[in-house]
Amino acid sequence: MPETATAPRTPPWYARPAARRWTCPPAPTEVRRFHASLPGYAPTPLTELPALAAELGVGRVFVKDESRRLGLPAFKALGASWAVHRTLAARAADGGGPGPVTLVTATDGNHGRAVARTARVLGQRARVFVPHGVHPRAVAAIAEEGAEVTAVEGPYDEAVRLAAEAAGAPDAVLLQDTAWPGYERIPGWIVEGYSTLCAEIDEQLAAAGAGTPGLVAVPVGVGSLAQAVVTHYRSRPSAAPPALLAVEPVAASCVLESLLGGEPVAIATGETAMAGLNCGTPSSLAWPFLRDGLDAAVAVTDALGARAAADLAACGVSSGPCGAASLAGARAALTGEGAGARRSALGVGPATVVVLLNTEGTAANPHAAPAAR
Repeated sequence: MPETATAPRTPPWYARPAARRWTCPPAPTEVRRFHASLPGYAPTPLTELPALAAELGVGRVFVKDESRRLGLPAFKALGASWAVHRTLAARAADGGGPGPVTLVTATDGNHGRAVARTARVLGQRARVFVPHGVHPRAVAAIAEEGAEVTAVEGPYDEAVRLAAEAAGAPDAVLLQDTAWPGYERIPGWIVEGYSTLCAEIDEQLAAAGAGTPGLVAVPVGVGSLAQAVVTHYRSRPSAAPPALLAVEPVAASCVLESLLGGEPVAIATGETAMAGLNCGTPSSLAWPFLRDGLDAAVAVTDALGARAAADLAACGVSSGPCGAASLAGARAALTGEGAGARRSALGVGPATVVVLLNTEGTAANPHAAPAAR
């Protein structure tokens, strides 16, 4: 049973402090070496923002800025590149034909573009299913990578279903970043790919003399990135493991609802500017990690997300609504009515180091506020 629930006039909220005692195996170490071998690889910035630390009443705040990752405006290239690498290697080992394959996926934007870019670079084909509500410029960016784009009238979950059906064609492979029973190997590789982001944070915090974080806030759609974050921090021995906070839009809080109910649930999603987080069903692969390894989850409105994106832009950080959700969630958790209890549940105090994952730049989301120049 959840240990905390929503109170009147407080944000939709769940907390489970016992998560800091849960452990799991680490991600493979070869993932970082693979990414380091790619042309154009460089660690993305970890930017310290003292003004946010003062506002949130903590020691230091850092933003992991994924607005430029391997030539794309979001972190998704990490998972797509590693999963395509593993998929093609497995296909060759299984005696697959020498010709190109079609990588099929559904997307709210960034994942599909990352798959399309990886396919183009490697001489493969890509077919991308795009649900209703994705901005036309995001769709155009996927098509510009050479992918065949199929528009879907329904929501993200419907696009995933249609992509899975299309991947049954000869020489087609489903490269989806969510999992369900019977389809978990490739989503697992995508999650492994995201581990590079966390390894970079370790090195960058050490270089900044900040040690280990006390709180990490991560935007959540189906939960794959959150699974990678949980895996990283719950697989490392630590006397003071960090609290891990999942942040979702109010219109699509499937992980929060699942945590509150104690089991994964599918919800009907609404409209949200946080298009990349507009998902109605948690990944089956991610769910056990989220259930056991997350300290808390919070849902935020589009208005709070827009304010966070504008504030990050004013600090020189390019952020779309999905990326800025981490700041919106940290604000919802650490300030306002009832903040004392939420801070206590997270173990956050005046010396805590907070890391916010900014998962996309403004180029990834046309709804975002323009970045400061």
